[in-house]
Amino acid sequence: MSMSGARGTRERLVVVGADAAGMSAASQARRTRGPDELEIVAFERGRFTSFSACGIPYWVGGDVGERDRLIARTPEEHRERGIDVRLRTEVTEIDVARGRVRARDLDSGAESWTSYDDLVIATGARPLRPDLPGAGAPGVHGVQTLDDGEALLGTLTRVRDHAGAARPGRAVVVGAGYIGVEMAEALIKRGYEVTVVNRGREPMSTLDADMGRLVREAMEGLGITMVDDTEVTEMLTGDDGRVRAVATAGAEYPADVVVLGMGVRPETALARAAGLPLGAHGGLLTDRAMRVRGHGNIWAGGDCVEVLDLVSGQTRHVPLGTHANKHGQVIGTNIGGGYATFPGVVGTAVSKVCDLEIARTGLREKDARRVGLRFETVTVESTSRAGYYPGASPMTVKMLAEHRTGRLLGVQIVGREGAAKRVDIAAVALTAGLTVEQMTALDLGYAPPFSPVWDPVLVAARKAAAKVRGH
Repeated sequence: MSMSGARGTRERLVVVGADAAGMSAASQARRTRGPDELEIVAFERGRFTSFSACGIPYWVGGDVGERDRLIARTPEEHRERGIDVRLRTEVTEIDVARGRVRARDLDSGAESWTSYDDLVIATGARPLRPDLPGAGAPGVHGVQTLDDGEALLGTLTRVRDHAGAARPGRAVVVGAGYIGVEMAEALIKRGYEVTVVNRGREPMSTLDADMGRLVREAMEGLGITMVDDTEVTEMLTGDDGRVRAVATAGAEYPADVVVLGMGVRPETALARAAGLPLGAHGGLLTDRAMRVRGHGNIWAGGDCVEVLDLVSGQTRHVPLGTHANKHGQVIGTNIGGGYATFPGVVGTAVSKVCDLEIARTGLREKDARRVGLRFETVTVESTSRAGYYPGASPMTVKMLAEHRTGRLLGVQIVGREGAAKRVDIAAVALTAGLTVEQMTALDLGYAPPFSPVWDPVLVAARKAAAKVRGH
């Protein structure tokens, strides 16, 4: 007998994880199926729902004034819409055969089973923490949840109160990906002396090294000390047990606070234990409807899944809030009786460190080589506006095009104001499968305050098209 049969005509949707993907799915399902038809139970091990983790660096840096501005919808608001949100409750087991989950109340320790007709797994991603001496010491912080942000701000306040005006606080950021560079900016804004220790040759491994070098040079120009191609070996602690420095094989970097920005991995321990299919990157594998492969009533979305890369044709782990919300919309539509699919991604991402804007979409050189593509590359220097117009700022655009066919494969942009969002032109072109030759004819908006006559992306496309023709 089905679970709904045991309860009468009402079905039950259980959601594991009450942030972007999970609550988008729950909310979308509720729009089409009322509480009399569909009961929705959402388990969340934290204290918040539907919050923007991407906004935490800007809250820490002071651009966002208060925590609650990062919360799109509170638990109370979800409950008013007929969604039973259970906070501080962690799902510890998925029983696929019997259609139920085991959950533990983190405050009382009580455990109970909840059956489901449909299950949504939206467990997100876990930040990488080094398995090193001192990594768990007070003053060492990850930045993944609002609780993490509050803890970090508490440390920053403590350091300020202790140091007073005697000296600026000293911060070490471990890792130089998106979170690493954004947290470096936040700490610079807080008046800290900032050192970034990066195991890669250049910061921003999502870019090719030649473009990452531009990011490093700009960060150094902001007063950030960059230590590249270096592994952290230990977090050193003082007599009070708090972190006092970050050690590498050849040096120590004093630290009142350490922020970990080493990236994330899919949080799929529950799914693995339940025997659900995982991909090469550790994320859940779904079909285009976001249904877990081989399981008709189990769905998954957000940072715990792998998605199709439309350029390479392979699956990737791309943890971004934009995708998570789209996954949730697709899942909720399908559970609600409609039809929707998620076709895949092209890998678009933007970031900044102070006034430097960083963007990429599509494949890097090593991505293209890994999937067996031959390609041409071009790099151009241009400006954000007509050169004679006040405020024109430089930008560098790198473009990859497939050998012989000229199909656009990827674009990276580093520049000042007006640079990053130009990557959207390339994202649309990649999604449409345009060649660089076709891109040169795109009818983009032009006026001197907004771009040169030839937009920098089109300048790169012209140069790439000529290189493809030449070969």
